[in-house]
Amino acid sequence: MEELLNTYKSVTLEGARTWVQVGHQSDFPQNGGACIKHKNKQIAVYNFSLTQSWYACQNLCPHKMEMVLSRGMIGDLDGIPKVACPLHKKTFSLENGSNLNGENFKIAVYPVKIKNEMVYIGFED
Repeated sequence: MEELLNTYKSVTLEGARTWVQVGHQSDFPQNGGACIKHKNKQIAVYNFSLTQSWYACQNLCPHKMEMVLSRGMIGDLDGIPKVACPLHKKTFSLENGSNLNGENFKIAVYPVKIKNEMVYIGFED
């Protein structure tokens, strides 16, 4: 499973070479997440409509090694948008992937842009 975890690497806005259309804005629940697949990766996409922001991260929980983060609850911690894993409630920043519980687990995050009501995620490949 460690090999699977290593396939996920964060991408910055500047590092995104390919923008993949993943759906219409209405395809994603407000203030919740949904999962898309890109090549061999499952990516969780969040419509944080309370702040009119969009986020994407790996769907793989680095602690339990299950594809569940798209079903996690989103919110914020001191202004930092976060997702809580539905299996163990560990929380991760949707901005930089850091574990907000202070543990070593981290998730990969990806840039999201909206164009003509379509959702795009940025990848390096």
